[in-house]
Amino acid sequence: MAKIIICIIVFFTIQQENVTSAKIVKGNKPYSFEMLEDDLSKLTKKYKKKIKVQSIGTSHFGRDIWAIKLGTGKKNVVLIGSHHGREWMTSLMLMKMLESYASTYNERTFFGFKSNQILNDVSIWFVPMLNPDGVTIQQNDMKGFSSKQQKLLVKMNDGSRDFQRWKSNGMGIDLNRQYPAGWESLKPEPASPWYKFYKGKKPLESKEVKSLTNFIKEINPTIAIAYHTAGREIYWNYKNGENLKRDERIAKKISKVTGYKLAVPDQNATGGGFTDWFITTYHRPAMTIEISYLVGETNPPLSIFQKEWKRNQYVGLKIAKEAKKISN
Repeated sequence: MAKIIICIIVFFTIQQENVTSAKIVKGNKPYSFEMLEDDLSKLTKKYKKKIKVQSIGTSHFGRDIWAIKLGTGKKNVVLIGSHHGREWMTSLMLMKMLESYASTYNERTFFGFKSNQILNDVSIWFVPMLNPDGVTIQQNDMKGFSSKQQKLLVKMNDGSRDFQRWKSNGMGIDLNRQYPAGWESLKPEPASPWYKFYKGKKPLESKEVKSLTNFIKEINPTIAIAYHTAGREIYWNYKNGENLKRDERIAKKISKVTGYKLAVPDQNATGGGFTDWFITTYHRPAMTIEISYLVGETNPPLSIFQKEWKRNQYVGLKIAKEAKKISN
């Protein structure tokens, strides 16, 4: 009995060490586009046999939108971060998830207390920062923008040079109001480019969303997750039709993993978001996961990152397992 207890203790100790073995991606400062690219360079060198990195397009101001594949499975799932500039903590979350899974895949059978061998059947695609221009603006890094563009950004920010509330892309378009699923029903205000909520003149107007929708069509994911902040809530319902029970069952599992509450379905939801588009286009599960407690018009503080990471560390593996059960 004593030997069994010792073995159990050793096992759990090793699993905990596996969880904390990822060292490249750090959560000790605001996560910028430059930090993401630097981390990707290091991860590619360290895990070049495990991950595939590609640009799926560029932002309006030429920053690459990176996608990273982990796994050898023919099925795919996708996790997307930073639709909004002030939500860069979601990029940090996904990059840490990528590194943590990559550090144990094909070397050990477990990441923490979960088997990662599902990646042999279902690959995970990470799009950690869909809106690199918006993130850069929100972090008040203006050196890459012309003086003319800076003046326009200040105007779109209601005259303020403090951009901590910035959600939109570099052209003042809210990327999560750009998808062709109920776009016409969205309120027309604001009627011109703004730091938040401007839906654009037409869906798919922004380069970032156009790049993502083309990429989604290419990889044909079985489940899609869009990470946002804030509220510790999961949105999963938008005209799910005959798949309502299936999608709710999966959403409840993710709710249990994260401890986040499920949003009450809104029968009058107007759409325009990524999750709305994915559900109605592919008739497969999609979720918007809001990390962090509510913080108002700014980014969540870094002090809560480790707590949010612990809540979300198994989400990628969990949705991969659920995807395996779904026949495309």
